[in-house]
Amino acid sequence: MALTSILKEVEKLLIGVEEWKFIPEVMVRTLMMYLIVLLGLRILGKRGVKQLSIFELVVIISLGSAAGDPMFYKEVGILSAVAVFVVVIAAYKATAYLVNKNKRVERLLEGECTCLITNGKFAVANFKKEALAQDEFFSELRLKNVSHLGQVQLAILEISGSISIFYYPNKEIKYGLPILPALFAHKIREITHEDFYSCSFCGHTTLIGPVKKAICEVCKKEEWVKSINTLRIS
Repeated sequence: MALTSILKEVEKLLIGVEEWKFIPEVMVRTLMMYLIVLLGLRILGKRGVKQLSIFELVVIISLGSAAGDPMFYKEVGILSAVAVFVVVIAAYKATAYLVNKNKRVERLLEGECTCLITNGKFAVANFKKEALAQDEFFSELRLKNVSHLGQVQLAILEISGSISIFYYPNKEIKYGLPILPALFAHKIREITHEDFYSCSFCGHTTLIGPVKKAICEVCKKEEWVKSINTLRIS
């Protein structure tokens, strides 16, 4: 009896409250929903897959939710999911039409790109608007072979979340704030010898002589990192 009870519990764990004959039906339902999702994404177009804005992400989540239930639950019919797909795709097409026709709607739904670095310094006011940690941003720059801000003329956070970087030519690279962890971690307040230093907060870089305390003329912070001007390795 104990063995029979254990086997029943294992069976319940494996297939739930349904019978074994429902498993082939699940496979057929999954295949059908896979094809429907594939068709839906094809109708949405390439941009809906490769460059998701906020409302496009909502569409993808909605399609995934509508596709999931019919795969597993007998009481949810395929046609119900198809009806959801039709409404979601129609809503997407209508929204995309409004976005293309009205700039205000476009800004409201998709937002705007944000300039994060200009001429080797942080655009601090813009940086504060974005939910982007400094460490995360530095990591993105390092992945693009940037070792200090003096190599970067312009960095833009696109509406897709990706970061576009425009580099200085090697002959125009200047001293900038190092973003390599070991160098950036070495912050100082007292300057013991004259050299180029960068504000650890805004990236402002200037020549500073020996001084007990130096205040950044841009952001008024007092922590500095020794600047570097190495060329970018591509």
